[in-house]
Amino acid sequence: MDAAPLGQVRLERDGDVAIIGIDNPPINAGSATVRAGLLQAIDTVARDDSLVAAVIIGVGTTFMAGSDIREFGQPLAEPQLPSVIAAIDACSKPFVAALHGAALGGGFELALGCDARIAAPDTVVGLPEVTLGIIPGAGGTQRLPRLVGVPHAIKMICSGERVKSPSALAAGLIDAEASGELRSEALALARSLAGRKKRLRDRSVPPAEPKAVEDSATAALKAGKYRPAVVAAIEAIKASAVHDFDTALADERAVFQQLRSSREASALRYQFFVERESAKHPSLAGVAPRSVRVIAVVGAGTMGSGIAIAALDAGYEVLLLEQDGAALERGTARIQDHYASRVRAAKMASDTAQARQGRLRSSLRWDDLASADLVIEAVFEDLDVKRQVFERIDSVARRGAVLASNTSYLDLDAIAAATSRPQDVVGLHFFSPANVMRLMEVVRGQASVPEVLVTGLTVAKRLGKLPLLTGNAFGFIGNRLYAAYRRQCEFLVEEGAWPEHVDAALQRFGFAMGPFAVADLSGLDIAWRMRQAQAATRDPQTRYVDIADRLCEAGRLGRKTSAGYYAYAEGGKPAVDPAVHALIEQARADKGIAPRVITDEEIVRRALLALANEAALLLAEGVAVYATDVDLALVNGYGFPRWEGGVVFWARERSEAGLREDFAWLAEISGPASRVGDPRCLLL
Repeated sequence: MDAAPLGQVRLERDGDVAIIGIDNPPINAGSATVRAGLLQAIDTVARDDSLVAAVIIGVGTTFMAGSDIREFGQPLAEPQLPSVIAAIDACSKPFVAALHGAALGGGFELALGCDARIAAPDTVVGLPEVTLGIIPGAGGTQRLPRLVGVPHAIKMICSGERVKSPSALAAGLIDAEASGELRSEALALARSLAGRKKRLRDRSVPPAEPKAVEDSATAALKAGKYRPAVVAAIEAIKASAVHDFDTALADERAVFQQLRSSREASALRYQFFVERESAKHPSLAGVAPRSVRVIAVVGAGTMGSGIAIAALDAGYEVLLLEQDGAALERGTARIQDHYASRVRAAKMASDTAQARQGRLRSSLRWDDLASADLVIEAVFEDLDVKRQVFERIDSVARRGAVLASNTSYLDLDAIAAATSRPQDVVGLHFFSPANVMRLMEVVRGQASVPEVLVTGLTVAKRLGKLPLLTGNAFGFIGNRLYAAYRRQCEFLVEEGAWPEHVDAALQRFGFAMGPFAVADLSGLDIAWRMRQAQAATRDPQTRYVDIADRLCEAGRLGRKTSAGYYAYAEGGKPAVDPAVHALIEQARADKGIAPRVITDEEIVRRALLALANEAALLLAEGVAVYATDVDLALVNGYGFPRWEGGVVFWARERSEAGLREDFAWLAEISGPASRVGDPRCLLL
């Protein structure tokens, strides 16, 4: 029969087998309309005596890439996914899930609810709900352990692991991998099951050693930072081996419903959606990027070699340029060591590593830059040095090449002015390590033309980065925010808190590291040089804390000198140092500051207000395009806890009047030259 439309679901037949197609582009999300169509199709199959089996398949490029996450912040419309899967269970005819593209979240739970699963070679499956602050709510915590056992299910669900079809077949997550046309092979599998049901609910959970279960749970809790969804997922998975299926299934659903209405789940959904919104730039709509095949990286230091690795991993041909032979040798060795370590750790095949290194050329000849479509400068963070480098690049790079600076805070327009083509210059600020950190700032210069900006954004996405478009201002978005945050934390130390107290309070809030531990890791001398360069132009009314300067003057530059805000014994573990306390006490005394007791609550409140106030200033100045870009920068580049949403998310839970009052209070504490942001910028 011809395909009968059932909302966003199609029903057709191939002889005695029904084909149920999910048709909700672009990702076939499991919306209420899709669920209703599936339920109606399942009912039709159950009632039609001429049908012996059914295949569920995705129309287009994917099976079902998950539920419609927009529904999770409101009451769920009927029918809900458990009802759809229950109908498959109750039907006497076998159902085969034919997977391609992605079968994630509710999509994979639907597949697990079928009697068999066959996947195309391009398929990825998984249950990533925990990354959204919830647990699988349609049987995932009960059916998956019946396939792979409790320890493996804990690892897979709590990490949100996505498994490619060859590994999925080896693990038993799917029954077959299609070698030819997926639809034809799925139909054959369905016919072979005619008259038989193979429900996962009827299987026993494979026995597991208690120690294996606890080891898996402990590892998952540690990796998942003991967040509520991780704890709940482990308990639900363990229940699969203890309770009867229906009881455990009902308990799973109850926990799912409870978690999805939590603040944490709301914050994580917010991050999910704002990341997608950040890619939309109406002013650049319809602009095509320039073609980029060869990327040249000027500077073979830690940052330059990291950028080269990122470009090699993305399939580009890479030219690594240095003016010093020894530096070039070190940079090339750093890249080789990276790939060798990946192979040793079984994270990359040897032939893959060799192929990537085969696309790398190293050179000491500036003229070789003529072959590059994109040149990325990654030299010392000094304006005069960068201007000299761009003069050389301008003299040899081909016309039409995009010229990018990796500067983290310098004036891009001043760098571009060293060239005869400022329209071709853009900032590409990678975060360290460049081949690991996901965040990238694409900096718009005054003369940067739209196609150059689009090229930067396009390359960033191919590198697997999250690009944020930013205006050209000191520190751009990320480092400007972090400077305000760090400055407020320095005020807190000057007023009476100790560095370890501030670090601990902010880590308890959820930051990956406290600001003083981060400073030691990065090296105190980098910021010291910047402060020295700004000293002559610093407003004398600006409140200035010189504790970090005193540490540098004492030779305490951080981990690299085994001493900074902390002391570092052999092994690198930080320890509180009485000498630092004495130095801080002297700095307070020199200013006549009587230290006071500062609570964790005040530390967190002032740190968040400092970030929110600076975010409002960035938006008022047009440095950030969207308010939500602030939260993406903090979460993806600065260790802000994802489950808190971000400082804009936090600010939007407050009233405009309350924020205005808090900003004024913060400015009073921070000194007479402090600038006060307009909270309306955050609330729009």
